[in-house]
Amino acid sequence: MRGPIAPPQVPLAASRAEVFADLVQDSVERLERRWPQLAEVEFLVLEVPRLEGPESVAPWGDETVPLGGIVPAREGRRARVVVYRRPVEIRSKGRDERAALVHEVVVEQVAELLGLTPETVDPRYGED
Repeated sequence: MRGPIAPPQVPLAASRAEVFADLVQDSVERLERRWPQLAEVEFLVLEVPRLEGPESVAPWGDETVPLGGIVPAREGRRARVVVYRRPVEIRSKGRDERAALVHEVVVEQVAELLGLTPETVDPRYGED
């Protein structure tokens, strides 16, 4: 009789959505070391931009689909930074390029939320 390949608590493979969420979390953790106030910000991954609702960033002015957006804090809700998985995946090839693009999007959205430049949020912004 053969046993399982891995214990039940260890996933054999992560889904694309889980891998993407991990990339976002890695980027957030990297920024939180420099900007501890980000612990008060909620970071979300949505599949695609919503046209309506609280996480909506539409209507966007041009034909370009956004890669991320922010929802300012209001009525007892924390500020939110949203990263859109499908548009980012479509614009990147491979894990390294996707990780770099995710970090760029997170930095840009955090910069907008904090009223700073992306280079202030992460001095290495644009180097990748």
